Amino acid sequence: MNTFFRMLLAAAFVLSAGSTPAQGFRFSDDTEQQQKQEAEAQRQAHTRALLSTPCMAKIKNQKIMVVMAEHRNGALIAQQSAYTSHFEAINKRLRALGLRTFTPEEIRRQVAQAEIDAFFRNDPDAAISASRRLAAQYILRGVIDTQISRNAIVNVNQVAVRLDFTLTGSNGRMISEASASNESYSGRDVLGMALTLLNERADEVVAQLYSDYCRRAGTK
Repeated sequence: MNTFFRMLLAAAFVLSAGSTPAQGFRFSDDTEQQQKQEAEAQRQAHTRALLSTPCMAKIKNQKIMVVMAEHRNGALIAQQSAYTSHFEAINKRLRALGLRTFTPEEIRRQVAQAEIDAFFRNDPDAAISASRRLAAQYILRGVIDTQISRNAIVNVNQVAVRLDFTLTGSNGRMISEASASNESYSGRDVLGMALTLLNERADEVVAQLYSDYCRRAGTK
């Protein structure tokens, strides 16, 4: 009987000792989650501060054209039909500020693909021509840039995604720039990863563009 109780005590000790790492792991997860929540709270506070600049009345019903492209394998791809979800993520936030946006279909009907390609090659005349076709006061250009590298430690492709936005006037003059970036080991669906990043950071990106407009253009 004594031997049996000693075996029970030993088993209980092993179980209690084995539970310590699991508790420590949960604590680490809780700490990481708290840090993420604090970082997100800071981003939201920063976004609210950017939007506090009082010039929304000046942009109400102003027309803005959003065009997007992707750097892929050294080439620039600007087929607007590929970025419908990305357009909507940006457009709905611009509309919330009072701006009037164009759908990808409206842009494709009125602006030639060759003109869009030239615009992304930094041709100012193409930008001015495109804005005149749509009677747009502003153009927001977004570029999805990806960098793929091999992570030797875990033996997988590591993909870094960066979103760069440039806001210009109808005359081609640059008003603001904003960007967001992220890294992932899942490298197959680059556009899906870019959309996830855009949905996470679009509020902050649009707020930065708005704040810069208010400070540089909206007060003139």
